[in-house]
Amino acid sequence: MDIVGLILEVAIEGATKGRIMDKAYLTVLQLKDYLFLLLENGLLCYGKGIGMYKTTEKGLRMLTVYNDIN
Repeated sequence: MDIVGLILEVAIEGATKGRIMDKAYLTVLQLKDYLFLLLENGLLCYGKGIGMYKTTEKGLRMLTVYNDIN
């Protein structure tokens, strides 16, 4: 869960794949799996025009709950 939380945090204001990989210390294959999971569950969205991933409202709520638990 730490990686999911970190990705959501990095993408709050928008982040490229490269930035997410750097901040979360992920390989390309790991990133692909996590992005799929987060996009499918509506926690992250992708802006095609800007080429960035952004945390959704649902993702922000999950991040708040996650931070409250830790």
